[in-house]
Amino acid sequence: MRKPYPSDISREAFKEIEPLLLSGRKQTRPRVVDVYEVFCALLYILKSGCQWSMLPRDFPPKSTVHYYFSIWNKKSSETEPSILEQALKNVVGEARISNGRKEQTSFIIIDSQSVKNTDTARDKGYDAGKKVSGIKRHIIVDTQGLPHGILVTTADKTDRQGALDAINLHRDTLQNVEVVLVDGGYTGEPFSLAVNNLIRARVDVAKRSELHKFAVIPQRWVVERSFAWLEKCRRLWKNCEKYLNTSLQFINLAFLRLLLHRKYSG
Repeated sequence: MRKPYPSDISREAFKEIEPLLLSGRKQTRPRVVDVYEVFCALLYILKSGCQWSMLPRDFPPKSTVHYYFSIWNKKSSETEPSILEQALKNVVGEARISNGRKEQTSFIIIDSQSVKNTDTARDKGYDAGKKVSGIKRHIIVDTQGLPHGILVTTADKTDRQGALDAINLHRDTLQNVEVVLVDGGYTGEPFSLAVNNLIRARVDVAKRSELHKFAVIPQRWVVERSFAWLEKCRRLWKNCEKYLNTSLQFINLAFLRLLLHRKYSG
């Protein structure tokens, strides 16, 4: 019996996603590892930002943890979700229903965040606007800040194109969307027409009331808060993952931990 770490979720919370996680591995012999401990080891890496080889010894071996993570983050195709993505989608839907809302949202907010790479990352691009060499995270959230679409690209992809790719990738869960709220970086009729063609939604651009004066754009603070949630995980302060999909799955893991912890610790 190991000591608990602040990054852990409870076993009760883990039971909500356990059947889905266990379905990823065909059981040919009795399981000898506690999958809950494997999941908590991943959360430790996510929250602390430590290297795989620096996992505390009271967790399963790093090879075992990495093996299960490779199963959970694997995508059979670009459009098919990984196990972690599907688990997050289920938890987000349940969270909305418990808050008295419909499972699918009708109002979304889109934004992006450019993140610097470390020397271990393979894929990178240069965001000339923010002067960042690395990757770009595109997220789609509802009015509660819950994620309904996440896409990770190289930083040289424009915000507009990244948003369209994210919408197209998650269009099945965005069919009820009526309004898409964006900032000034997404201005333009071609973008509005493209969004309308994809999901038949209207694009609203939120602009600052005064130039050269800092103020939180109305309703836009929600997506900024979602980015702030991610920054509570040291693994996400910079992009140190070799592959873009690995970066994406750690983001899914961060939101998954947040929602499960919020639901079962209250």
